[in-house]
Parts: sequence; structure tokens; C-alpha cells
Amino acid sequence: MTVDLPSAQPASVHESFFSHFFLARQPILNRDQQLVAYELLFRDAHCDGADFTDGAAATAAVIAHASELGMEQVVGRQLAYVNVDEVALMSDFIRFLPNHRVVLEILETVPATPAVLARVRELRLAGFKFALDDVVAMSQDVRELAPLVDVIKIDIHALRDGELAELTRALAAVGAGGKLLAEKVETLAQFELCLGMGFAFFQGYYFARPVILSGKKIAPSELAILELLNLINAEADNAQIEGRIKHDALISINLLRLVNTPAVGACTRIDTLGQALIVLGRRQLRRWLQILLYVQPGTAQQFASPLLQLAATRGKMLELMTERLRPGQRTSADIGFTVGIMSLMDAMFSVRMSDIVAGIKVQDEVRAALLSREGDFGRMLILVESIERAASSAELSGELDALGLTAADLNAIQIAAFEWVNDYVRGVS
Repeated sequence: MTVDLPSAQPASVHESFFSHFFLARQPILNRDQQLVAYELLFRDAHCDGADFTDGAAATAAVIAHASELGMEQVVGRQLAYVNVDEVALMSDFIRFLPNHRVVLEILETVPATPAVLARVRELRLAGFKFALDDVVAMSQDVRELAPLVDVIKIDIHALRDGELAELTRALAAVGAGGKLLAEKVETLAQFELCLGMGFAFFQGYYFARPVILSGKKIAPSELAILELLNLINAEADNAQIEGRIKHDALISINLLRLVNTPAVGACTRIDTLGQALIVLGRRQLRRWLQILLYVQPGTAQQFASPLLQLAATRGKMLELMTERLRPGQRTSADIGFTVGIMSLMDAMFSVRMSDIVAGIKVQDEVRAALLSREGDFGRMLILVESIERAASSAELSGELDALGLTAADLNAIQIAAFEWVNDYVRGVS
């Protein structure tokens, strides 16, 4: 499937907005670790001191351009959490946002005045949902706003375990215990602690952090996919590849399912593996296998796992960056995709990246990028990781300058990558 970058449209449509902001999205998961929402974070690209959640001006600009941004493109089927301060909350432009797709996240600086409480009630009647941001204590403002919001976000980094437990009990006492979201969850231990305390939602990249298990072996189904990737890299013929696929029912079923999705665009139904290999071609087969590594068989919403979506987004972003920086170099674009999607395999397998790379035939550029973030692909991966963790404007600008990209380039690439991943998930789920 090919995706035209939004920036290929007239500059007046996208440059005016996208050149002024960096966009980041942070995943929000439920208790089953399924992706349910993204928090959208914005920063003024021309103001190094601006915070992602700071000030009415950035929020107002984002909301006013919501239709141009395209919530469907950015978050797919998930909800979008958007920060609002008191000025944004009380403004008319709040109604530019689609009430069925967003959760208005009331910043901790917003006081629970009679006017604010009345405004929240009014917008709730209009169909909006609300979250309360960065709660660290049971203040009077929290007591008054808690009954009116759908989610209460607690910054777990700001509290000791005992304080966190005390706060959750206090919120449960006022009827807010079933709608708690733990922010800044960065480790599996933190997730399990908050899970035990009854939190409903979790925000952070704990699911993408590798937990290396000594002596851990890659599962047979995963090894089969890696062996197929090695066959493709070794330019084996279709008969060899088809024969290997037939030894694994999961791969066979999923590849036939994939080749019959709208994203592939086959004119008639494909019922045999031989036909599937011809229709897909080596390039598409390689990337579908790379994506298939992140599919957990037998789990609910297996194609919509947060780790799969993050890896696929990284892969597509690096591919599109490479196409922008090295026009016409299709092999380089494929290398970019491979680097992006392989960058989370250590988290997927609980195995060191050096061991994974040692077992797969990859180019030297891929190895250098994955192991030490070196070379052009390493710098691209650093940029994508910086966006994910909401790095400072100064840091992002420096990384863009080193690559020869602009803020508008980055945002256009992100939107195209989000759309590609959303189309993929819709097609196979």
C-alpha cells in the first residue's frame, strides 16, 4: 500500500499549521494492556521554552485546526486525550473538537470555580468526556471536579507507594476509584503495583521496555518467521519459502488473511500460499512477516496490540523519512522500515538486541542503527524515540537539523505513518 504524504498537497493546507508544532502521542492502555486512547501532546516548534501542556495559545491553535489535523488519521479507532486549561475550557473553539472522539483533559492549574464546574456540566451534556490531569493529592478542587469527570490521572512518579495507596483509597471513598489512570508508568513492576491498586488505565512505555530474561529462548512460531526473513534476505526461491510457510499453520493462516485485505488490493480472493507469494511480492512479504512477529496468537484484538502499533509506526516513519532524504532509493527505504520495526524486538522477545541481530541476516546499517544508534538510520531512530518521549523543542529541532528535515516534514511523515498503521489494523482486525 502506498501513502501520499500530506505535505505533497498545497503548502497553504499543511505548512501553515504543521510547521509551527511538534506532535507527540502517548498510548493509554486498559487493564488487559489493550490500546484504548492516545494523549496528544503539542509544542510550539519556534519556542524552546514551551511545554507540551503549557498555555492556551498552543491548545487554541490545535483545536482550531482539529479538522485539518484529522483525529481519525492521528488516533485511528482510539480516543484522543487533549489538554485544556481554563481559557481553552471556557472558550467557544472547544466545539471544534469531535465530542465523540476526544477526552478533554483538565490541567491541574484549573480551579474548581462555580463557572468552571458549570462549564464542565454544560459540555458533558453536549457529549464531551473529561479527565482530570496530574492529581497528586485530595484537594478541594479534586473533590469538586471528581464526580464530573470520566477519568482521574495520577502522576505515580510524584508519590511514594504509601502515598499512592492512600490517594487511591481517598478517591474510591468519593466514588472515583473505578476510573483511575496511572501516568508515567515506565516499568512492569509499576504497572503491576497500580494494577493491584485497582487502576483502570495506564499511560507510559512500560510495555515497550525490554525485560531481559536470562536463558530466554525465542518461541518456535517466532523462530519460524525469523527463518523466513532469512530466506527472503538470502533471495531463496518461492518454492523454498512456500515450503517453509506450510510448516507453520499460524503463519499460513495470517498471510492468507493479510493478502485478502483491502490494503493489499488483490482483485480476486487468494486461497493458496503460492498465489499469496506472487501477489504480495518479496518487499511486501518481508514487511508483513516483520509485523507478524508482534502478533500474539489467541489474544483479544491481537492485531491492535500497543507494541505492534508502536513498532509498525516506527517502521513506516523511518521508511518515509528515508524516502524524503534519499528520493528514489527504494532499497534504502526498506532498510529504514526494517530498522524501525526491529527496534522493539528486544521488548517483544525479552532477549538482548545483540542476540536478535546475531540470529538474523541484516545489513551493516541495520546492525549499527539497532545496537548503537549510529548512521543515518540510527539518527532517524533517535528522532522517533525523542518524539515518543516528548523531548524538548530544542532537542527535537537539533535532531531535525542534523537530518535536514523540518517540523512540517516530521509532522507530515507522522500523520502518513499513523494513517498507514490505522489502515492496516482496520484491514486485519
